[in-house]
Amino acid sequence: MKRNSDLVTLAGNPVTLKGKLVKEGHNAKNFVAISTDMKPVSLSDYKGKVRIISSVPSVDTAVCAQQTRRFNLEASKLDNIQIITISNDLPFALKRFCAAEGIDNLVTVSDQKDRDFGIKYGLFIEEVGLLARAVIVVDKDDTVKYVELVKEVGDQPDYDKALLAAKELA
Repeated sequence: MKRNSDLVTLAGNPVTLKGKLVKEGHNAKNFVAISTDMKPVSLSDYKGKVRIISSVPSVDTAVCAQQTRRFNLEASKLDNIQIITISNDLPFALKRFCAAEGIDNLVTVSDQKDRDFGIKYGLFIEEVGLLARAVIVVDKDDTVKYVELVKEVGDQPDYDKALLAAKELA
């Protein structure tokens, strides 16, 4: 654990990320989260596909909602690429959001119960109990090929770079 303003800020204030930050070239750690229908979902459920993991603090914020809508739109155009949006929102909140927004081309999961993803990927913000904003691309063989940790939690990720990285692997 370390507080490092060079890594992530929330409203301009440095935050503490718990766990070891995921890095390109490393093996993607398997994690278990909870689906909107209250079933366990793991990264390994999508083995053999390129995976884009979209980490957001909460779908009930404008930036996270926009990020999820954008990746949902892009998912409809991708073959053999699975997009997984993960937050610490409750599964009920994710289900409500997806129904209201027509999110049906990607998988949304909650890390709220065990914080398995957040800690394994070094994205759990200790001060607020949310995930940092990040986009991670994992290849078919479970190697992390792209990581964008968004410095200011309220900013958007670079969608085009993440999508290009995933498309080059598919």
